[in-house]
Amino acid sequence: MLIDTYGRVATDLRVSLTDRCNLRCTYCMPEEGLQWLAKPDLLSDDEIVRLIRIAVTELGVTEVRFTGGEPLLRPGLVGIVERCAELDPRPRMSLTTNGIGLERTARALRDAGLDRVNVSLDTLRPEVFQAITRRKRHDDVLRGLDAAHTAGLTPVKVNAVLMPGLNDDEAPELLAWALENGYELRFIEQMPLDAQHGWKRDGMITAGDILASLRTRFALTAEGEEERGSAPAERWLVDGGPARVGVIASVTRPFCRACDRTRLTADGQVRTCLFAREESDLRGALRSGAPDEEIARLWRLAMWGKKAGSGLDDPSFLQPDRPMSAIGG
Repeated sequence: MLIDTYGRVATDLRVSLTDRCNLRCTYCMPEEGLQWLAKPDLLSDDEIVRLIRIAVTELGVTEVRFTGGEPLLRPGLVGIVERCAELDPRPRMSLTTNGIGLERTARALRDAGLDRVNVSLDTLRPEVFQAITRRKRHDDVLRGLDAAHTAGLTPVKVNAVLMPGLNDDEAPELLAWALENGYELRFIEQMPLDAQHGWKRDGMITAGDILASLRTRFALTAEGEEERGSAPAERWLVDGGPARVGVIASVTRPFCRACDRTRLTADGQVRTCLFAREESDLRGALRSGAPDEEIARLWRLAMWGKKAGSGLDDPSFLQPDRPMSAIGG
């Protein structure tokens, strides 16, 4: 069991498979990209599967989310999913992706055992997409979403970040489109995880802003805390349901008290929180020949030291040194 001093139990593992990405989103990295991790620093496929096996069979993890950077850029992704699907007990497995390449991989991922996907899409306007991501790949994402839905990677969830002066007026339009296509839309407040440290609290679109915009077109009914559980998204029934929309308000309405996550970076570091400034090394233990029991002990020790909250509401808050692409969203 991965328990901390506040009694929270981590059962949800986020695994970053690579720090590389084929987009250059303004809220994540600079236009020129970043200094990528060297290949020897990355965990191998075998090391990733071994750590997931330890997490599932020794530490009580029941859900695994593959992230990046962009996880579809990992050559061994399908094989990793297939091997993890063979674990006993079998974890529920999902993938967070920008959708580029999903059109050609969705069926293989579903056949390998992936349960569902989250796809990032901030706008329905190709020109705005290009302004945010610095790439002309909007159609690729739309085709990837359709392929995921067709392959049965459902519910297909769409993650959207609203940016002032770019897409801050699109919330109702995005929700209408998601409802029409059978996707579950979740808005995410822009978080201080950009490599260039340009995030400003007074410049972000808040959960309150998003909900006010949605209510100009839709009737929203809160689901309530019992339905939410440890999920990061607050959810609302749309026009009486059954369709729902979610808002992840990491900045203005933090959900740290119910957090059930543990994170593994692409280079084998345990992170207790997206906003943590400390990491615990498991790669070194793996490569020095440590047995499973020792790796599990190190992981438990790392999670025992998890802080009460992200610290975002503290005036002295400092962004993590590592950007989102290295951490895994």
